[in-house]
Amino acid sequence: MSLLYEIALTLIPGIGDINGKKLVNYCGSAEAVFKEKKSALMRIPGIGEHTANAIINAKPFDRAQQEIEFIEKFKIKVLYFKDKDYPLRLRNCEDGPLLIYYKGSESLNPPLSLSIVGTRRATDYGKWYIDKLMEALSSYAVVIVSGLAFGIDTAAHRSALDHGLPTIAILGHGLDRIYPGQNRQLAKRMLNHGGLLTDFPSQTNPDRENFP
Repeated sequence: MSLLYEIALTLIPGIGDINGKKLVNYCGSAEAVFKEKKSALMRIPGIGEHTANAIINAKPFDRAQQEIEFIEKFKIKVLYFKDKDYPLRLRNCEDGPLLIYYKGSESLNPPLSLSIVGTRRATDYGKWYIDKLMEALSSYAVVIVSGLAFGIDTAAHRSALDHGLPTIAILGHGLDRIYPGQNRQLAKRMLNHGGLLTDFPSQTNPDRENFP
């Protein structure tokens, strides 16, 4: 039952991760947030009348139940920011996600990880350099993290797998789709040697604002 409220809280427009976590910490749980009086919500620093009204008037539970059915059907792991398996590196970020969805085989708390981002218009030299870097890292237990986009992201994921390194993609959409579509096979490989991670629920499109 707690998962229903945790997902529901993320579905309220305008809440955001910082205020969402603040609400949970003040009220004690996501469920308690929805059961709190408007006057009490407005006493929480940073939570004004507009946000309090959004919570009081919200009806996100049918949609949250649909999401639970989706994650159960496709065996997706949901990690709340208070869960012990929630990524430690994100836990220390003020704006770390309230909740994340994950499917894969790799721990999200590896001793070593390396994030790689780059242009979508990768040059041959850029791809060569990525491959040489992965080759050099192949003797270390390092997890490669990128975004599954065209260009350097794709090169990093593919080269990591080719050199026996686990790799995780941070996605700007729900786990009911893969973007770009040309990377579906790559994403399937990653599920067995890495994983796919997002803070967006299913039915979320890969809109521009979802990508940093």
